[in-house]
Amino acid sequence: MIHPSYVDLMKVVNKGVEEGEEPVISSRYSVVMATAKRARQIIAGDEPMVKVKDKQKPLSIAVEEMNQDTLRILTDEEKDKLENADVAEEVESTEEN
Repeated sequence: MIHPSYVDLMKVVNKGVEEGEEPVISSRYSVVMATAKRARQIIAGDEPMVKVKDKQKPLSIAVEEMNQDTLRILTDEEKDKLENADVAEEVESTEEN
């Protein structure tokens, strides 16, 4: 059995969701996609957010980050807010120049 399990990871990610709200993730596929994306970021040179054991693989690091709640999956609403904020910052900086 893989530790932590998909169910455990889903509980960690969804722990801040109040009853009646839609969970951040609701499938194992979402866990796989999020950890794979983070593993690619680590391979590309991003610093791990957890203590890394000797010769630990990027995917294992990403799973550990998610399990320790240092890796956060954004909801669609949060992504939209970030994108809108980034666009607003770009507009402000171009207007200043």
